[in-house]
Amino acid sequence: MTRFKFYTGVFCVTSATLMLQLVETRILSVILWYHLAFFAISMAMFGLTAGAVWVFLNRQRYTEKSLSYDLAYFSAAFAITTVLSLVLQMTLTLTIAISITGIIVWVLLAVFMSVPYFFSGVTISLALTRSPYPIGQVYGVDLFGAAVGCLGVLALLNHTDGPSAVIWVAAAAAAAALFFAGSGLGGAPAKNPPLASLLQRRGTILLVLVLLAVGNGLTPYGLQPLLVKDKIERRGPSLVEEWNSFSRVSVFLDSTKGEPQIWGASPKIPPGLAVDKRYMEIDGFASTTMYQFNGKVDEVSFLKYDVTNLAYFLPDRQRAAVIGVGGGRDLLSAWVFGLRDITGVEINPVFIKLLTAEPRFADYAGLHRLKTMRFVVDEARSWFARTKESFDIIQMTLTDTEAATGAGAFTLSENGLYTVEAFKIFLARLTPNGVLTVSRWYAPSQVNETGRIISLAAATLLDLGVKEPKNHIFVAAAQNMATMVLSRAPLAPGDIEALNQAAAYYQYRVLTSPASAPASEVLQGILTAKDRGQLEQNTAGLELDLKPPTDDRPFFFNQLPFYQPLKVYRLAVTKSPGGVMHGNMMAALTLLIILVVSLGLVVLTIILPLRPALKDVGAQLVVGGTAYFFLIGLGFMTVEIALLQRMSVFLGHPIYSLSVVLFSLILTTGLGSLISDRLPLDSRGKFALWAGLTGAYLMLLPFWLPKVLLAFDNADLLARGALCVAAITPAGLLMGFGFPTGMRLVSALDPNPTPWFWGINGAAGVLAAGLTVGVSLAFGISVALVAGGVCYPLLIPAALIIGFDGRKMAAGRR
Repeated sequence: MTRFKFYTGVFCVTSATLMLQLVETRILSVILWYHLAFFAISMAMFGLTAGAVWVFLNRQRYTEKSLSYDLAYFSAAFAITTVLSLVLQMTLTLTIAISITGIIVWVLLAVFMSVPYFFSGVTISLALTRSPYPIGQVYGVDLFGAAVGCLGVLALLNHTDGPSAVIWVAAAAAAAALFFAGSGLGGAPAKNPPLASLLQRRGTILLVLVLLAVGNGLTPYGLQPLLVKDKIERRGPSLVEEWNSFSRVSVFLDSTKGEPQIWGASPKIPPGLAVDKRYMEIDGFASTTMYQFNGKVDEVSFLKYDVTNLAYFLPDRQRAAVIGVGGGRDLLSAWVFGLRDITGVEINPVFIKLLTAEPRFADYAGLHRLKTMRFVVDEARSWFARTKESFDIIQMTLTDTEAATGAGAFTLSENGLYTVEAFKIFLARLTPNGVLTVSRWYAPSQVNETGRIISLAAATLLDLGVKEPKNHIFVAAAQNMATMVLSRAPLAPGDIEALNQAAAYYQYRVLTSPASAPASEVLQGILTAKDRGQLEQNTAGLELDLKPPTDDRPFFFNQLPFYQPLKVYRLAVTKSPGGVMHGNMMAALTLLIILVVSLGLVVLTIILPLRPALKDVGAQLVVGGTAYFFLIGLGFMTVEIALLQRMSVFLGHPIYSLSVVLFSLILTTGLGSLISDRLPLDSRGKFALWAGLTGAYLMLLPFWLPKVLLAFDNADLLARGALCVAAITPAGLLMGFGFPTGMRLVSALDPNPTPWFWGINGAAGVLAAGLTVGVSLAFGISVALVAGGVCYPLLIPAALIIGFDGRKMAAGRR
């Protein structure tokens, strides 16, 4: 039973560590933005590495003589600091502000987030290096716990809110402390560590955390963020809040009577309109409106005055599909214009539950009474790829998906709905005269911002063999909203006349039409391109990045030309950009601040403390070993982030990508590490073969993986997840050889500097997370994958500098 308790403690700690990491990404998506998910990953690696470094620096104190005590102590510290970290994050004024104060806030956030991982790192390091049990078994339990945590977080987030989920994670760490305390490995240390009397009350800590987790989920006044996306949270008894693995949906039961929410209002909208409505917020920012509807079309006839509904003026359209149901507004729009066969496709089941099954909202919205209206809970791209149905109108109004919640392009997030590949799927589901209508924000003074969506449409048409894309596209705008109507076939003269008449009557500005010239030379260049090559040429070198987004570069919401960094710099210092550009610039500067903060923390807490480990070590080992471990840290994290981005597009949501990719990588790299003990790379030839195979597999991924993923776009989520695991498994197994092989190489010469190399590896991983985001934005995910793959052949010269001693390496394995 003592061994069982030890292994169960290891399982609980590693599972809690991975769940905390993933829940943190969800909370950051609410408080700030999804693209900061990489920051949670980076801080987790930083804290874990710092914990391992601390164990090395205090190696004389922490031995097997007090192992159970120490493991229980640090697991309890992990549990308590997890909650304290959450409290501090909830009260911290997190905002996107470029100032000294803003930088200090980011430093504080990094420290608060990394502290629990520090104690987890200490616990895991002690369990792996001090236990009397076979290292392979301990490592196997470690990996199993981490893998279960990656998948278990989905269930956790679907049953409780984000802050309460963190408290449950802390409870799992406290349970680990109980198991470790009963594992019977050694006794108490000669001197009690700080707060020992508190941390020894393990049963009490666990009970308090369980009660706190349960209670926090039962009240709107519990531990919740105070400031969400620069706004103070309004809470009260009438607030209904639903968290799941996709998002946080907030709505107040109070009905507000006032002007309707019109995205792009016509100047002819009757003044003084007052309607009953409820506002719903997704992750604290992206809003959708639920209107009170009792079945009378006149109640919501104001929707005819919104430019987003321009496509419904086309004659003889009967079937509509809406991507992103939200509060049901677009479904009502189709109903107002006389369509009765309406399908709403929504990835988030919370909205469908509120609209159809929750009486307080379903009766208010009234959509469940419309018997010809259908709801589908699924990721839109995958559903349209699977279905055999065809539609006259497919509408996508401000549909950002939960991956890119934000104002216009205020995000650096990948998005699978706004790519050439996705638009091909949508167009394939149209009837012969059907249209896809998409509405996006834009700044009237910067009409070229609409160029991104027009470029995307033109590229899709060119790929489908269309010679004159301009004849298939109509774009009109009102206020800060532009709506595109895109047809598979050339827009018929009657359709063009209907759209022009509607635009004239409602006083919309026509930006491009088959019957008129585009509103700018940039749009003219996009629409007159004869092939993809000319389109790329016409969109290159512009002030904005208007290149058509693809699955490889799926950053539709970013229009900063990161592939021209000097131009971005000039934009930052010489202009005061508005519209979409302002959000992009703020997000880019935030990314830069995070990289600088990460670098500073790495230097202060990892690099400098470990420098004494290099004392009396030969220059050849220092140079070769440092290069080796820097390269595997850089390569592994670059590949991990690139796969997270690519699989997010394929799986339809970042939480699926985080869970599946991390599960696969953790499990397979761990297995690769264990296999390396049986199949050692103990000669130059074996090592060169491994490095070449690893680099080749990773660098070849961009040439075949996209085609395979596209072929399985119509598969269900389970099949797509299994395909991700299958594609990642060879990469994980091969990369798993890197770290243990490097440790054997340097240990065969001198074991003293191994902590330095461990720290270098972690430091490289911390910095690579943010750098990879920048590379993908600028050049595409494929380039990031190739860059990660290149690191592995470069290990060959680094390993040759270190040198091979097969006999000592074999002795080290024993």
